[in-house]
Amino acid sequence: MKILSLNCGSSSVKYSLFDWAKKSQLASGVVERVGVGGTFINHEVPGREKIEVKHDCPTHKEAIKLVIDTLTGRKHGVIEDLKGISAVGHRVVHGGEKFVKSVIIDDRILSAFNELAGLAPLHNPPNILGIEAAKDLMPKVPHMAIMDTAWHQTMPASSYIYALPYKWYKDYGIRRYGFHGTSFLYVAKRASVLLGKDPFKTNVIICHIGNGASVNAVKDGLSYDTSMGFTPLEGLVMGTRAGDHDPAIGLYMMEKENLKAKEMDSILNKKSGILGITEKFTDRRDVEMAAEDGDERARLTIEIESYRLKKYIGAYAAAVGGVDAVVFTAGVGEKGSITRARALDGLEFLGVRYDAARNEISRTRNAETEISAGDSKVKVFVIPTDEERVFVEDVAGLLNGSYDIHTKFSYLFQKPDYRNALRDKAFEKECLKKPGLQDLAVRPARIKV
Repeated sequence: MKILSLNCGSSSVKYSLFDWAKKSQLASGVVERVGVGGTFINHEVPGREKIEVKHDCPTHKEAIKLVIDTLTGRKHGVIEDLKGISAVGHRVVHGGEKFVKSVIIDDRILSAFNELAGLAPLHNPPNILGIEAAKDLMPKVPHMAIMDTAWHQTMPASSYIYALPYKWYKDYGIRRYGFHGTSFLYVAKRASVLLGKDPFKTNVIICHIGNGASVNAVKDGLSYDTSMGFTPLEGLVMGTRAGDHDPAIGLYMMEKENLKAKEMDSILNKKSGILGITEKFTDRRDVEMAAEDGDERARLTIEIESYRLKKYIGAYAAAVGGVDAVVFTAGVGEKGSITRARALDGLEFLGVRYDAARNEISRTRNAETEISAGDSKVKVFVIPTDEERVFVEDVAGLLNGSYDIHTKFSYLFQKPDYRNALRDKAFEKECLKKPGLQDLAVRPARIKV
């Protein structure tokens, strides 16, 4: 059984093909600049050279056809034809309150997604376009949807109801939904394995830090609160998103500069955050280099971002009544030692102590590492996320009838002996270049250095 996962953005299509029987990834890649000209596909097969091919794709349908043609082509393919694909899993950013778990897509489900499009106008419409295009191209293959918001449906009302007119919640669904749910699910389950604890007796705080960023408070194995809200704008300082701020500022500036609602929305989502403060950077690596060169604005940006993250960790530790571990994941969370250090400094009173040397060495996306100090009461882990693995297991479970909501469904990656062969191999190569890295692995890869 081979499962294709698709993640359709406004101008991109990310994909991965997984062989369920062999528990291995066959290929992965992304089609960039869909509908904006200059479209190209980056395609990668384990053990082969990564390739890039230019191909015009004015719509998502052409982009997905390009993915299929590449996967089945003689030159770069890994399967003979479409018969080699057993099912397709689609990422859907916003499932609202209607969806608490992954589902098989039919006309009724697709109609519900269209009704929810207004809650995530930047994300759900391209997700839906991708589903419709894939169903047209592969009509005989079952299609499933995996929602980012489903993981957070266990939050109590005290976490998700805003202090706004309650009528807005009843009539328009105004509430905290939270995002990055698939990532949080994977990392929460893996953290309980590393701790050797029952997942439903485990409290962890997970910091998913990428260009978009959010924090998740996990109490007794369930999402209890999260920093993103009705939209992904709320919460941490992000690459171009403002995160938490006084809502009256937007109203004030709309009047001052005669801005329309869409213009203000664009400023808050695309021209704020790290870009807004520095006025030139969105990538934290650029900010860190500029700070080292004496750029005061860059230094201020790092301080603001780290302070915001520290506040959330402290607040969520109080909210869940103490934690077993603080976990970092996603691009910056996995490789950003400066971001981690500044966020953790001063949290000793919570029992959180990190080892500076271990933190500096731990810059890998291929192994789960521990950066706690020896006397830390709370573990500090860096766990590379694997959303595609959740996609694949959900789809396989839906196909064989074993799938259920995550509180009743046991994932294979929750087993103590679970391994990711591709990451193990990549970690082996990293260890040859980085002395001491292997010693940080919580469960060292089966390698010889």
